[in-house]
Amino acid sequence: MCLTVTKIGIIGASGYTGIELIKILVVHPFFEITYIATTTGGVELDALHPCMKDVFSCAVEKADTDEIIKRCDLVFLALPHQASMGFAKDLIDNGVKIVDLSADYRLELDTYEKYYCAHEDKKHLGQAVYGLPELYREEIKKASLVANPGCYPTASILGLVPFTQYINEAFPIFIDAKSGVSGAGKKCNELTHYISINENIFAYKVFNHRHEPEIKEKLFKQSTKDFDVNFVPHLIPATRGELIDAYMLIEEDIDPISILKAFYKDEPFVRVFDKPVDIKSCSGTNFCDIYAQKKGNKLYINSAVDNILRGSSSQAVANANLMCGYEENTALPIIAYVP
Repeated sequence: MCLTVTKIGIIGASGYTGIELIKILVVHPFFEITYIATTTGGVELDALHPCMKDVFSCAVEKADTDEIIKRCDLVFLALPHQASMGFAKDLIDNGVKIVDLSADYRLELDTYEKYYCAHEDKKHLGQAVYGLPELYREEIKKASLVANPGCYPTASILGLVPFTQYINEAFPIFIDAKSGVSGAGKKCNELTHYISINENIFAYKVFNHRHEPEIKEKLFKQSTKDFDVNFVPHLIPATRGELIDAYMLIEEDIDPISILKAFYKDEPFVRVFDKPVDIKSCSGTNFCDIYAQKKGNKLYINSAVDNILRGSSSQAVANANLMCGYEENTALPIIAYVP
């Protein structure tokens, strides 16, 4: 069978998610990178990312909507929130498919405006499909706009969803999350400065992180249960990787591992382990690794992802594959960066 090549653009190529997208797409058999841009442009790709020297050469242009429409069938928006919707609204109306890596289309309007800003594209917000293939695969295949989840919601939701019917809604869910520094983005700040993070670990935005309402909203959509989600993220002295530890009470006597294996039995990118998971075993891959254990009526869920691959760029490519009619696993990384 002959598959048509899809012309691809990446807007926001300067960041960590941008370079991870490029690294996957340059070896993709059916995607052709025809446009790479930032909000400023004016540089060659290998000057922006020296790792691409003698691998893939192109000019990084200043993002222009008309050029995207002329040269791209699908575009990845690797931009901050609010910036993405400024591009997306015109691209959608002109037939360009979008995988948005920001938060601009992930949430219901009221939730988005409470935790982010006024939404500038209410017209298309309802068209967006949440980009977790394990939960929304068939919808993604038909979508023109996919809201790619971030790392914390991906690891948390995939760990929790198989157990929503058993979780006691009267008691809170506590999520203890730990992420590598790349999750904070390329721009350095006081928390991500080497002197702050080296040989250190600390919590931030306790009970006040924007991903808490996202996790809560998506769990409600899967279960219609209004869980009291309490989310505490931590920064760890690692470049990449993310570990989730979640704690809750359950209402039935269950075998957690059997439930996970049954729920994900046909999912190629969720691995169920019989022991606690770690970040190194999935670093560099599109896998989400999950473990669970109970003690009486208490349930512990443990999941891990590569925060800038499964939690961002490789998941975005999986969504694009589905949107364009290719096999979901095409070009996705499966070999971890070990030892």
